[in-house]
Amino acid sequence: MIKKCLFPAAGYGTRFLPATKSMPKEMMPVVNKPLIEYGVDEAVEAGMNEICMVTGRGKRSLEDHFDTNYELEHQISGTGKEAMLGHIRDLMHTCTFSYTRQTEMKGLGHAILTGKTLVGDQPFAVVLADDLCVNPEGPGVLAQMAQQLYRQFRCSIVAVQEVPEDQVHKYGVIAGDMIRDDILRVTDMVEKPAKEDAPSNLAIIGRYILTPDIFDLIADTEPGKGGEIQITDALLKQAKEGCVLAYKFKGTRFDCGSVEGFIEATNYCYDHFYRAG
Repeated sequence: MIKKCLFPAAGYGTRFLPATKSMPKEMMPVVNKPLIEYGVDEAVEAGMNEICMVTGRGKRSLEDHFDTNYELEHQISGTGKEAMLGHIRDLMHTCTFSYTRQTEMKGLGHAILTGKTLVGDQPFAVVLADDLCVNPEGPGVLAQMAQQLYRQFRCSIVAVQEVPEDQVHKYGVIAGDMIRDDILRVTDMVEKPAKEDAPSNLAIIGRYILTPDIFDLIADTEPGKGGEIQITDALLKQAKEGCVLAYKFKGTRFDCGSVEGFIEATNYCYDHFYRAG
């Protein structure tokens, strides 16, 4: 039902300087695969093969990664190393990739609005690649949201998880009315609140299903926290005018935007995917 997945990927990745001085944070490898490829894998699993990326200056390697490298492939042709490119070649044949640039860093809401030219007038998913999500026991987070929830409810959905109260200032935080154990109808949403102002400890992580009316809502949203156009502000408007659901997903999320989370993800993926074969 949902074919397009938008990847906002124009940020500077300053928490990983100096590594990200000339390399996009989305290209940082977790074992032997960059973060962006894990995100695309999750989108494809959910049935989304139209990959849309919002990039910026210094992000050309994102485009190059999902393209043919003739010199490299010629050099390893016929060797055992050629099999190491099998998966990325499959993604290139399975997906279409389109790109546009965010020329100013004005927040996630602005990045998503910049992607309107790629998405058009249809529901779509959003993946923040530095949130790496895994669920060895079943479908990935996007598949859970798109193939199970959106099919039933046909509205915007945000993935949430409980975080320690002293961490709520790092996230968009929601409050809502319980529909079932793992689904809430959003009634409030605050971007990076102080601990005492947080409506709950349910934090939004980097997985969204959005209906196309979100673009007009973002366009009418004034800059908020940090002077940026926040997607949480637009989603709160959408929640009050219609319906936005929050979903407590099944699986594990690693915050690869932090050094600690990146190391945890690397160790997990090495143990579960790479060393296990």
